[in-house]
Amino acid sequence: MRKALITGVTGQDGAYLAQLLLRHGYSVYGLVRRSSTTDVNDLRLRWLGIADKITLVDGDLSDLSSLMRAIRQIEPDEVYNLAAQSFVKTSWQQPLLTGAVTGLGGAHMLEAVRIEKPDARFYQASSSEMFGLIQESVQKETTPFYPRSPYAAAKLYAHWMTVNYRESFGLHASSGILFNHESPLRGIEFVTRKVTDGVARIKLGLGHELRLGNIDAQRDWGHARDYVKAMWLMLQQETADDYVIATGRTVTVRDMCRIAFDHVGLNMDKFLVIDPNLFRPAEVDILLGDASKAKAKLGWEAETSLETMIKEMVDADVQRLSNVR
Repeated sequence: MRKALITGVTGQDGAYLAQLLLRHGYSVYGLVRRSSTTDVNDLRLRWLGIADKITLVDGDLSDLSSLMRAIRQIEPDEVYNLAAQSFVKTSWQQPLLTGAVTGLGGAHMLEAVRIEKPDARFYQASSSEMFGLIQESVQKETTPFYPRSPYAAAKLYAHWMTVNYRESFGLHASSGILFNHESPLRGIEFVTRKVTDGVARIKLGLGHELRLGNIDAQRDWGHARDYVKAMWLMLQQETADDYVIATGRTVTVRDMCRIAFDHVGLNMDKFLVIDPNLFRPAEVDILLGDASKAKAKLGWEAETSLETMIKEMVDADVQRLSNVR
């Protein structure tokens, strides 16, 4: 039985990836940073019904020794580094923490694998935010990076360290440059979930407005359930490489909001409020990915449309809020 170690297992991607790996017959281990709220951090795993099927192991991306112990204990065949300080807005307020966890943490994980289990296959969760101030209208693996936030800069460091460890030490280390991907498991601080939760609250009479920042920003949105499949496929290849994972379709936040409001029969214009305080210090105006390499080499392409995903998220939030009323 193959063994996989996932950092960030309690997050959106970690939970869906764990579910996928369990279906493929893996023994799944999740690295968790112990805290006073650890007992409530497995909500996503419980929502998917897999919390009791995963073995949790103590560790912290900022502590190399703990990562080495985890690798030595588990002896994983595959390691997926998904953990990060992943909220872009917070990265301006906590740039050093973001660099230490999101950036240097990736290097710590690579070093632990190199020392303890160099034959393990490694996946690094890179981000489309690294493209930032876009240098090409459609972004692919060869598009130059131009990060526009501390988060994106930290992700870029971990990304290039993955390339470096692959080329310097021969690790089977791949990076997935994932464009925005969402689901009912997305954290409430992210714009898609903020929208679907806000729409659900207005529909149920629990709210009266939805406050957002730059609704003209354009993103390439897919479903996390589709995207974790791409992660797994990368580690099944004979040769490690980097791949853009995207739908190839970009939509404004405004249009995404309209889909959500229309789904519950509400007029968006009556409830949407633009709040200048919610704008980013440096905005990324548009992201649009070209996943043709992933389609050609991995046989992967997005299966879930934005409309289907947003409706699923709204329905999940309506159900959740109805249950706690």
